[in-house]
Amino acid sequence: GHGVMPSIVCSVGEVLNLGYVIPGEKVTSTFKIQNTSTLTLQYSIQLDSLSPTRDKDRQRIPSFITSFLQRTEIVGTQNYNGLSVFSVFPTEGEILAGRSQDFVVTFSPDHESLYYSDRLKVVLFGKKTAHVMLLKGAARDHPMFVEGGVPLDVPVESLAATLPVSSQAALQGGTVLPLTLLRTMKSILLILEYIEGESSPVPAVTELKVGAIKTAQFASKKNVEFSFDGLPLLQQKGFTVGAVKGTVERGQVKRIGVSWVPPADFDVSYGCYSVLLLTRAMGGS
Repeated sequence: GHGVMPSIVCSVGEVLNLGYVIPGEKVTSTFKIQNTSTLTLQYSIQLDSLSPTRDKDRQRIPSFITSFLQRTEIVGTQNYNGLSVFSVFPTEGEILAGRSQDFVVTFSPDHESLYYSDRLKVVLFGKKTAHVMLLKGAARDHPMFVEGGVPLDVPVESLAATLPVSSQAALQGGTVLPLTLLRTMKSILLILEYIEGESSPVPAVTELKVGAIKTAQFASKKNVEFSFDGLPLLQQKGFTVGAVKGTVERGQVKRIGVSWVPPADFDVSYGCYSVLLLTRAMGGS
């Protein structure tokens, strides 16, 4: 006789990102595994969140403390209701030689978080790990999300109770913000480093991503409108925003460039700081 090496090809690489979802709703994605060997493969799909050693693993120091490069836990935020935030079907079976099998991954978060994650393993014959895939997803209470900048939080949820916002309005960037805005406002830090050259100035650039989530709650609304406030003060300090206002269709992402050139009276001994408010409004049908 002769030995045969089992082999597969997966349609998804190392990461499967299911994007943003409104809490309480779900989204699915499909990937395919092809049996490229000459024998029938017995497979099982395993999730790290369902591992019998998960409780023991969670006693370790979080990776974001021990490593500046690792910001996402392999098994991240999980549902409050105790049900798995990621599920896969089918979980076991056989793939004949030369045939393929489709798998459906479901992401169903029950609260807002940017750090839902899990690790999926394709195990052959109960012992050989043939493919590893990181599952990622995020949930927002509102149909618009913004990405970009330097992370200001940690990828692990606190067990402490969240304190209510003070009833006093806050003064930020010379603008008094109402209480209703403070409760839902999230901060993003953009850092732009300008390098002075001998020729014409080349602005420091970065970008924001503004996206709209597909959701059944607002099925009649095809887009989300957004606008930036506080631009005159921003421009005085040398900042430029690529779009003052615009719309984003459901399931789409719009990239918005932000650039900075120091004004003529800029003192290099001090940094330049300014606040820009991004507001949203539900668009029409």
